[in-house]
Amino acid sequence: MKSKLRLPYRLFLVTLLFLVGFILAALVFPVLNLSFSATKAKNARDAIKQYWLRAFAAILNLQVTLEGHLPGRTAILASNHISWLDIIVIGQYLPAYFVAKSDISRWPVIGYLSRQAGTVFIRRGDKKHILETAENMVWLLKQNSNIIAFPEGTTTNGEEVLGFHASLFQPALLTKAIVQPLAIQYQGVARVEAPFIGDDSFVPHLIKMLLLDKIEVKLSFLPIINSSGKSRQSVSTETREMILNQISNSSLMAICENSA
Repeated sequence: MKSKLRLPYRLFLVTLLFLVGFILAALVFPVLNLSFSATKAKNARDAIKQYWLRAFAAILNLQVTLEGHLPGRTAILASNHISWLDIIVIGQYLPAYFVAKSDISRWPVIGYLSRQAGTVFIRRGDKKHILETAENMVWLLKQNSNIIAFPEGTTTNGEEVLGFHASLFQPALLTKAIVQPLAIQYQGVARVEAPFIGDDSFVPHLIKMLLLDKIEVKLSFLPIINSSGKSRQSVSTETREMILNQISNSSLMAICENSA
């Protein structure tokens, strides 16, 4: 009963937040671009995007347990991928541009906001487009912008880490940027409810998330990887193994705690 009473209020807040997002993207961002230098406009946009994501996190009652340290300089942050919620979980903590599959650009509302926020979209299997994506990533890194990527290329239920697409690490090698692995682990009820996989649709899944009392998640910033002198495949493998080990160790600890 309580969750049903909560839903209309949260839906109102999310609708209001999306409306604010449209105003920011369509009106405020262009004014910033015309009124300030490229660097100042970028910094202002980054700050606004973080505030917007934090507001979304507050509406969802997203409770994040942070582990590790954020990168001290420009980096490609590579994470396992479970849900669209991952973007909010990570994006509220540092200014960054996301690399996402092109399907998201066609989502209602979210697609428009993602495009205006500078998300780099990638079409899997299209070699020409993948090359263009890599060039965009290199340009962003040279502008001292962080990039957040999900190298699995799809979402999972969080119990596994699929093989990584090594091509997403090539821009780090070309710019000598560091790579920081991230491990996302939803906990409690959200461990089952949060995964966005298969034929799931955004709006029904959003409503399911709004019905939850809270969404618990652990976000681990793992030790950085220096890409200098390494191949993209070796960096990709090392990154995946670190994330997989973090998830496996956390699962083992949880089992031990439950059996104690």
